[in-house]
Amino acid sequence: MSLTPDLLALGAIWYVAFLFSTTLHEAAHAFASFRLGDPTAYHGGQVSLNPLPHVRREPLGMVAVPLISYALGGWMFGWASAPYDPEWSMRHPRRSGLMALAGPLANLSLVLVSGVVIRLGLGLGWFGLPTDSFGLDRLVTASGGGPMEGLAALLSVLFSLNLILFVFNLLPFPPLDGSTVIQLVLSDSFSRKYQEMMRQPMLALAGILVAWKLFGPIFRPILSTAMGLLYAGIGT
Repeated sequence: MSLTPDLLALGAIWYVAFLFSTTLHEAAHAFASFRLGDPTAYHGGQVSLNPLPHVRREPLGMVAVPLISYALGGWMFGWASAPYDPEWSMRHPRRSGLMALAGPLANLSLVLVSGVVIRLGLGLGWFGLPTDSFGLDRLVTASGGGPMEGLAALLSVLFSLNLILFVFNLLPFPPLDGSTVIQLVLSDSFSRKYQEMMRQPMLALAGILVAWKLFGPIFRPILSTAMGLLYAGIGT
C-alpha cells in the first residue's frame, strides 16, 4: 500500500480511535476488578484513560502491530492487557467474569455513542452516505467536505472498530474475554477447575487461531444488522 498524505492522515485517525478504544477497554477491566476486590491493575496505573500506562505494559500490541497492520492492510489491529490476581479470580470466579465483561461493554458503549452522533449528523445534514464505496472508515461522509471529513472518518472508525472489539472479545475462546465471561454461569467448583485448564499456554494459542477463523462468519451478519440500524430510515 502506498502511504500517500491522505492515507497517513487517515492512519492518524485510525490510531487515535484504536488507542482510545483499547485504553477504555483495559481501563474498564481495571476499574471493575478494583471495585470487585482486586487492586492489582489499580496499583499498576491501569485504572486510567491516560494511554501511557497501557502502552508501557503492551508496547508491541499498542504501537508496533497497529501501525504495521495499517501500513500493510489499511486498518488496525493490536492488543492490550490489564494485570489481575489469579488467586482472587480463583476465589471469586463470578467477580472475575464481571471484570472480563467490563472491557467489551466499554467497546459497546463507544459503538452506541458514535452511532448516536452519526445519526444526529445525518439528521442535521452534516453527514451523508458515501456515493462511491463504503468502508470501515467510510460509513458516512461530510456533506460540505473540509474538516468535517475528519470527524466523519473518526466516527466511522470508532463505530466499526469498537463493534469488532466487542464481538471478537466475547468469543468464548482463551485468552479472549469471552472465555472468562463464561464463569458467570458456571458453579464455583467447576469454575476453579475451568480456570486451571484455561491457564495452559497451548490453549491460548489454539483459542486465538480458532477465534480468528470463526470471526468472519460470525461478524458479517452482526455488522449487517448494525449497519441496518445505523441507516434505518435514511434514503440513499
